[in-house]
Amino acid sequence: MRILVTGGCGYIGSTTARLLARSDHEVVVIDDFSEGHRGAWDGELHEMDLRDPAKVSAFANSNAIDGIVHFAARAYVGESMVQPLGYWRANLVPVMNLCEAFPGLPFVFSSTCATYGEPDIARLDESLALEPVNPYGATKAAAERLLQDRAAADQGVYLALRYFNAAGADVFANGDHGEHHDPENHLVPRAISNGLGLLKEELEVFGTDWDTADGTCIRDYIHVSDLAEAHVLALDHLFDGKPSTVLNLGTGRGYSVLEILKAVEAATGTELNWKAAPRRAGDPAELVADATRAFEVLGWQAEHSSLENIVETAVNWHRKHPQGYCS
Repeated sequence: MRILVTGGCGYIGSTTARLLARSDHEVVVIDDFSEGHRGAWDGELHEMDLRDPAKVSAFANSNAIDGIVHFAARAYVGESMVQPLGYWRANLVPVMNLCEAFPGLPFVFSSTCATYGEPDIARLDESLALEPVNPYGATKAAAERLLQDRAAADQGVYLALRYFNAAGADVFANGDHGEHHDPENHLVPRAISNGLGLLKEELEVFGTDWDTADGTCIRDYIHVSDLAEAHVLALDHLFDGKPSTVLNLGTGRGYSVLEILKAVEAATGTELNWKAAPRRAGDPAELVADATRAFEVLGWQAEHSSLENIVETAVNWHRKHPQGYCS
C-alpha cells in the first residue's frame, strides 16, 4: 500500500514511517518542519503546511494514496494553555483538510490520553467520558469526533490511538534515531541531557505535593517502537475491512517523576541536578492506561517498554547524537 504519514519527520511519526517501509509499504511523508527534522526520514518527502486546504487538495490530486497515518500536531500541554487558538488551528484544521482531500481513505489518528482529563480512577479505559482539562486534549478529542462523524456517514473508517507518554529511541535504528525537540519539554530526554551534562540548568520537577506515593506525577511511559508497531497493526486492521474504533496504547504501569530520575541516574552513572517547581496548569496527578482492548482488537501489547529499555535506548541516542539531528 502507498501510505501517507503526516508529521513523518517527527519523533513518533518517523519511527512509524520507517517501520511501515520495513513492512513493505510505500511511504510518503508530509512535514512542515515546525517540529520534525529532515534527518529523521530519508524516503519520499513533501514539505507542506496542512492548514492550507489548497495545498492539501493539490497534493491529493497528484498523488495516489491508499491510507493515512496522521501525526502532525502541536503537543505540549503547557503551551496549549497559553496558545489555545494556535492549538485548535494546528490540531483540527489539518484533519478537516485531509478528510476533504482524501474522501473514503482509512485514517489512523495519533491521539492522546489527555482527552480523558482527570478521571478519579487508577487506570483509564476507552469507556470513560472525554473531559479534557487543557486545549491540547480538547483539540484531539474534537478531531476524534470529526473522524467518528465521518465514519458514521460512511465516508471512511478510522482508528484513533490514545497513547500515553512516548519515550525511548527506535530499537531498530542502533541509536541513530531518537527524540529531538527544540525546546525539549519531555521528562526523559531532559533528564538524560542533564545526566550527560548536555543540559546545564537545573531540571525542574513540576510539583512535589501531588497525592501520590512520592509527591510527584505518575505517568505510563511507552516505548516509541511499541507505538510504531501499533500504528502498523491499526492500518492492517482497517485494510482488512474491520470497523472503526478507539484504543488506548500503554503498559498499565505508571512511574513517578522521581522514579524516572532514579532510572536515568542509574543509566548515566551521574546524580541529576534538579529542583522542585510549581505545578503546571492542566497537569493531572496520574495517567495510566488500561490497554486491554488494544490486545483484543489488534493483538498488540507493549514489548519494548520496560523502564530500563526505554532509558537505555534513549541514553544511547543522546550519547551518539548530543545535539540530536543537528549533530
